[in-house]
Amino acid sequence: MSGPEEREVYFEFIAVGNAVKVTAIDSLTGTEVSTMGPASATQMDLKQLALQKLRARLRREE
Repeated sequence: MSGPEEREVYFEFIAVGNAVKVTAIDSLTGTEVSTMGPASATQMDLKQLALQKLRARLRREE
């Protein structure tokens, strides 16, 4: 996986009832993952969760 300086990650947040769906998209590969979290969680916590999932997916696909 390339270093963080070589790629951007785009995040999308969609409220779904009492939850939030967070999608993280890698700018270089177009790889996309989604996760759900409680609407009461901070945006930073939700971003970190989605980013961890994206990094795990990218490592599996190397």
